Amino acid sequence: MEINQQCVVALTWKLTDTLGEELDVLEDPVEFFVGGVDLFKKIEQALQGHGVGAIVRLQLEPEEAFGDYDEQLVFLEPRSLFPAGLEEGLTIEGTALPPGCNPEAPKNMLYTVTELYPEHVVLDGNHPLAGIALRLTLQVKGVREATLDEVGRGSAGTGFFRIAAPHEHGPGSTSLH
Repeated sequence: MEINQQCVVALTWKLTDTLGEELDVLEDPVEFFVGGVDLFKKIEQALQGHGVGAIVRLQLEPEEAFGDYDEQLVFLEPRSLFPAGLEEGLTIEGTALPPGCNPEAPKNMLYTVTELYPEHVVLDGNHPLAGIALRLTLQVKGVREATLDEVGRGSAGTGFFRIAAPHEHGPGSTSLH
């Protein structure tokens, strides 16, 4: 079976930046719904017509992937608003931000604690790969017809590239892992 709209494809991949630095490797195949919300459109387009065993290489510019870096999605918040166990790298849903945080911080974002200081916390709503051009080597490990449930949801349930809800600031709202 060849990959087309509304099928499910099992993929492995290697993700690097344009300098060749390895950013992510997926060795065990994961299923994605083609024609829904699981994959970026450029990935779906590149996969069309390929079958099991195909290796597809492509480059994604920031606007085709996680968006440009948006400085307006970085917020400096008082350290006193957060619990003592807060650590760099932790993520916080916008709806779970403590009372007293900047009301301009969108609630439908996923924020990463990027820096901790005695008096403040830096929260970044950008995806960690925002602003970075990416090179992706995909290997097709399986292709099957989608179930009616998958077609109805527009997802195979993985949503690897789409775990955070889109927000009003554009394509940088998606999340990897």
